[in-house]
Amino acid sequence: MPRFAANLSMMFTELPFMARFEAAAKAGFRGVEYLFPYEEDAGEIAAALADTGLVQALYNTSAGDFAAGERGFAAVPGAGDRFRAALDQALEYAARIAPANIHIMSGIAKGPAARATLIENLRHACEQAPGQSFVIEPINHHDMPGYHLDNQEDARGIIAEVGAANLGLQLDLYHCQIMQGDLTRRIHALAPVTRHVQVASVPERHEPDRGETNFPHLMRVLDESGYDGWVGCEYRPEGATLDGLSWFETYRDAQARG
Repeated sequence: MPRFAANLSMMFTELPFMARFEAAAKAGFRGVEYLFPYEEDAGEIAAALADTGLVQALYNTSAGDFAAGERGFAAVPGAGDRFRAALDQALEYAARIAPANIHIMSGIAKGPAARATLIENLRHACEQAPGQSFVIEPINHHDMPGYHLDNQEDARGIIAEVGAANLGLQLDLYHCQIMQGDLTRRIHALAPVTRHVQVASVPERHEPDRGETNFPHLMRVLDESGYDGWVGCEYRPEGATLDGLSWFETYRDAQARG
């Protein structure tokens, strides 16, 4: 059965960030993820995780100046120093809050030079922290135009080329449906390299049981594929977070029985 992690950058935003950990735990989630932890103190996050019993499932390396259009540095030629600084920052936080995965953001860059840069930087990250699991994520070009990765097979090829045991795929079913579809077959085909999964409705990115995909079916497919990692709920609630959690009741009750 999937294990669900609340995305605290999008869910429970009715509350201050540090109060969202307790809210997620009370709602029945066993893990959390978010985009970036770097505006908060790592020790305070570690304490919140310990107090609530939550697992830190995932966070990203820094995107840089998001308002200026930056989306990470791993594939950006000439940005090696900024990539390494972002990686060091992510690993400093990891020493305190022990994320299951760190998503390395590729950035806005296309072409052969960008690909070579990404391969080099991913190898560097995997060698620098062999005990940390890293993931890369294809992102749809409507939400993030120009992002280096936008399809699953490309990401799988990069993972193979890097050849590191601690690098895998972050399979966001929202992005995958927008760019490629055929989710059932892709979940099975990508199972060997999938380390983290994310869900949201398509096209509005609301609660995952809405929109054009069959959410219960996809969760059964994940089970059939043998996936046993976290499913991050990276969606924007249509209203108050708790009001939209009817989709979670079956899974929450099953987790409690387990």
